[in-house]
Amino acid sequence: MCILRAGLMVPVRPSAVELPERVPGPPMTAFSDGSGTGGTSYNLGMLQQRTIKSLTRAVGVGMHSGQRVELTLRPAAPDAGIMFRRIDLPVPVDIPVSAQAVCDTRMASTLSPGGDPGAPKVQTVEHLLSACAGLGIDNLVVDITAEELPILDGSAASFVFLLQSAGIALLDAPKRFMRIKRAVEVDEAKGAARKWARLDPFHGFKLSFEIDFKHPALDQTGQRFEFDMSSGRYKHDIARARTFGFTKDVELMRSRGLSRGGSMDNAIVVDDYKVLNTEGLRYDDEFVKHKILDAIGDMWVLGHPLLAAYSAFKSGHALNNKLLRAVLADQTNYEWITFDDETRAPAGFTALAPAW
Repeated sequence: MCILRAGLMVPVRPSAVELPERVPGPPMTAFSDGSGTGGTSYNLGMLQQRTIKSLTRAVGVGMHSGQRVELTLRPAAPDAGIMFRRIDLPVPVDIPVSAQAVCDTRMASTLSPGGDPGAPKVQTVEHLLSACAGLGIDNLVVDITAEELPILDGSAASFVFLLQSAGIALLDAPKRFMRIKRAVEVDEAKGAARKWARLDPFHGFKLSFEIDFKHPALDQTGQRFEFDMSSGRYKHDIARARTFGFTKDVELMRSRGLSRGGSMDNAIVVDDYKVLNTEGLRYDDEFVKHKILDAIGDMWVLGHPLLAAYSAFKSGHALNNKLLRAVLADQTNYEWITFDDETRAPAGFTALAPAW
């Protein structure tokens, strides 16, 4: 087990952890691996679900709330999915990950039970979920002591480190994928203000994103980036990209209860002309890479990996969730599949990511 405090990992002796009882997964419209053999029998050659081997902890502040929060990641049983638990409340509340659980998308993805805006919430889940996607984590229990996850350094890198420090465990159950069968697209506004996001059929998971902020500092960086999860380079090419904000928006955001924990320690800060962080950018195209990081996390809200090609122009948390809901609204858009033979799975899904 490791404890992360103020960005510093402190290893401690791991304790024994019992897995919670197995819970039913989503209804399956297909158990085919594409070979025509189908079947639900589990075998050593199947592509397996993953969790972590031992619990791990982090302490930090919420980006928007500014509140101190303790985070504990625990192993979970097969088909349990990713479950957030508000253990700070008099009666702990479980908040399972799902597209319908998203109740607010202002500057972050926020979940509540059943998407009820009046119920207990967990804010800013996208960076942790992006790290789970990057490492193929299907099942996880996330205990938190406040309404918002810690922002840590503003990227997914610290979450990747936490998960890999805990170790990745393979479970005796097949990994479930949502395979997109036909193109689904959503958009907002028209003309020059139009934004859109789209999923197309693809045997794997790749993303293409384009930004257009019309800002001197951002315009000097890469505006478009494509990333294929089969490359195995998530933690090198995407995970370290930090969230970003503009000084001109700070007062308005804080008046709305947002960005109260933001600083140059956990975000890229940009004035009217330049990046203010003395260390500069981690990538030449860090802004668009962070949008891809967010999109990966927003898609993982589904609770299962996608087999699809995601593309977007100026999309954000709201449009990403609108896209998932549009897919789920018509069952002919998708099917659930597993791979009884992992060699038939797309490249990149079978190998465990190497430790840092």
